[in-house]
Amino acid sequence: MSTAVDERVTDEVEALEAILMDDVVIKRVDDVPHTIETVVHPSTGDDTDQQYVCVTLEVKLTPDYPDSSPDVTLRNPRGLDDVLLNTINSQIKEKLDDCLGQPVVFELIELIRENLTESNLPSGQCVICLYDFIEGDVFIKTQCYHYFHSHCLASHLIAGRKYYQEELEKLPNWQQMQTPPYQQTCPVCRCAVSCDVETLKKAPAPVESITAPPFCLTAELKALQLKMAALLAAQTAKGGVVGDGPGGPPPLTITSPTNSDNEASNGSASAAPDVKPASPGAQNGHGNASHSEPTCRPPYRGFNRRGKPGRRGRGRGAR
Repeated sequence: MSTAVDERVTDEVEALEAILMDDVVIKRVDDVPHTIETVVHPSTGDDTDQQYVCVTLEVKLTPDYPDSSPDVTLRNPRGLDDVLLNTINSQIKEKLDDCLGQPVVFELIELIRENLTESNLPSGQCVICLYDFIEGDVFIKTQCYHYFHSHCLASHLIAGRKYYQEELEKLPNWQQMQTPPYQQTCPVCRCAVSCDVETLKKAPAPVESITAPPFCLTAELKALQLKMAALLAAQTAKGGVVGDGPGGPPPLTITSPTNSDNEASNGSASAAPDVKPASPGAQNGHGNASHSEPTCRPPYRGFNRRGKPGRRGRGRGAR
């Protein structure tokens, strides 16, 4: 872009800054406007809590703008499906063609805002219950613009706190004191959220969970169950299933030569039953059994249920 800025561009940038104020970001290169960014929300008056969708509009000004069309990108859509985004992009292309030769950024903002206002309801499914959002549902928008049925999010947060408390009680006292306090997080992006669980749990269950037809076990589902059962049995037989059996989740078992050597050098008593005695023909000239290669290597105790390394080679108490 040349150093001399087109007066039409200057006037447009000044108007956007006057109207949108802190809601618009003008990126400049050598004091020349290069990129215009703003987050577009639906029109809901002063009630921002009713804004359930949004999208970031990025407009990169070309050197000849506005005599040539800028590069327009929609980023970080929230609550919008691909169908609506494709519709908005098609309308943006038409608008760029119609407004060639004149500033168009404010026109694009208004075009997008109109579409968001008409579709100010999150599309897709609640990731907790997998039911859609339909009319009559009570849902909540988190600070990170993700949507959940209020009833579902309450159940999720209650279960999360319960699990945190159960795991905390398993730790020694000194480690409990160092553990960060429980923090509510978004089930989608894990960002910290702050929700009133007592209010959320008063909301009714999703409408579709009540009106859905009763479950019917079809022949197709039965065949899938048999297939999955066979796969689970094969994985269990190879030690690849964590949490199988009444004794609780066992450590993941991985066998490697390095771990076998470590077990032997540390004198782990638990490894002894796994090593078969050498045959008489494997003895050396002094009549001692050769220990160069055990017949069966002891397993490596991998990560336990809390993601911490298993303990190895600690004498008779090792597990």
